[in-house]
Amino acid sequence: MLEDALIPLSITLKVAVLSTCLVAVFGILISYALARRDFRGKWLADILVTLPLVLPPTVTGYLLVVLLGKNGAIGSFLFEMTGWSLLFTWHAAVIAAFVVSLPLMVKTTASAISAVDRELEYAAYTLGHSELETMLFVTLPLAKKGILAGIVLSFARAVGEFGATLMVAGNIPGKTNTMSLSIYTAFQSGNDALANILVITLVVVSLLSMALAAKFVDRWSV
Repeated sequence: MLEDALIPLSITLKVAVLSTCLVAVFGILISYALARRDFRGKWLADILVTLPLVLPPTVTGYLLVVLLGKNGAIGSFLFEMTGWSLLFTWHAAVIAAFVVSLPLMVKTTASAISAVDRELEYAAYTLGHSELETMLFVTLPLAKKGILAGIVLSFARAVGEFGATLMVAGNIPGKTNTMSLSIYTAFQSGNDALANILVITLVVVSLLSMALAAKFVDRWSV
């Protein structure tokens, strides 16, 4: 019984941590572009990034299947180059978690960056700093509280992801069965004891991660 809970927990944490790392990197870059750059199609880029936040997760998962499948634009190229299919692997679960949690990171971080006083950035420019240096040493440090909050929210969203993961990664025992999928499977099969253990474990892990993250945010945002 304990092993039935530990395996999904390890898969969930692996997927959530990796997707959050990707979200942190790409989320900051996208947020900076949306908050500080003016370019054609900016409104469309904003909509596309936000879309997974409002679409049902199963719809997001279906769109990922269309893109990442062997006949999809990305999946077909990957299969031709490597002979490897991305679908129904833990890598696909990471991508699903990344896609659905990215909007939380972008919205939070973009708002934090927009709130940074532009005069401070202009002062850095006059001192001879490049835009990249200004972003790294002025803008992002001043927006760090919003960035950290976005990372925390993205991690929490990745931990609880269900619909998109089920579509692109399936529910393969020992490979892609995250906590959410395992709870669903246990409930459907009438294994209430396992479902209860999984639910309690997931709640405890979520509470601990949120508490530790909140403490980390408070420490590093002063």
